[in-house]
Amino acid sequence: MKAVPVALVMALGMTAMMQASAAAEDLKRGETLLARDCGSCHAVGRGDSLDKNAPAFRTLGQRYPVESLEEALGEGFMSGHPDMPEFKFDADDVGAIIAYLKSIQQR
Repeated sequence: MKAVPVALVMALGMTAMMQASAAAEDLKRGETLLARDCGSCHAVGRGDSLDKNAPAFRTLGQRYPVESLEEALGEGFMSGHPDMPEFKFDADDVGAIIAYLKSIQQR
């Protein structure tokens, strides 16, 4: 009878480890996508944005909820200024980008 609870605990532990690994992979993928597509103007991690008019991504949460970018990222992100190209990401990439952005926000 004790084998059942031990097996259950082991299964739950494995599930938690797999979820943590997937979450870490999402964060890395989100960072990679943003660095590739946005890093030429925006600060993706630490440091200053290369374009002084482009906000550092770690400060976006001070302006509005980061989650509010989901629709724009998935349907085609268009900015009010002509220098920013249009970007469109698939649903998995949007999730990874939002997860990364949420993880780096300054409080």
